[in-house]
Amino acid sequence: MRSTKIVTSFIKDNEKLLILKRSDKVKSMKGLWAGISGIIEKNEVPLKRAKIEILEEVGITEERITLIRSADELRINSPQYDNHEWEIFPFLFEAKNPTINLNWENSEFKWINVEELEKYETVPSLQKVLFSLL
Repeated sequence: MRSTKIVTSFIKDNEKLLILKRSDKVKSMKGLWAGISGIIEKNEVPLKRAKIEILEEVGITEERITLIRSADELRINSPQYDNHEWEIFPFLFEAKNPTINLNWENSEFKWINVEELEKYETVPSLQKVLFSLL
């Protein structure tokens, strides 16, 4: 089975979580709600990639976020591709009153309570990834 390693990060501000809607310009999972995600390149450290993706996708610098928790990697079968799985490295960060500046990968963002996540059409297993951090 082919595998792709990715990071998925959530940002918390008080009791709210940031979720992003993937734009129609990305290759996969268009229009679905997600955390801040990106492919881990070569032998890159997952935490380093998570911080890079946060800066690229929402414009929050490393000094404005605090790592609250990481979880063991999760393996999720990809519904899009046969014989493929995602190895997801989950992270939960905190930021106080951050300004969100989306890049082209996402079309909108929302701050939600954890229990609201089930109301959104999300990338596969997003709730499972989030709950591994709570």
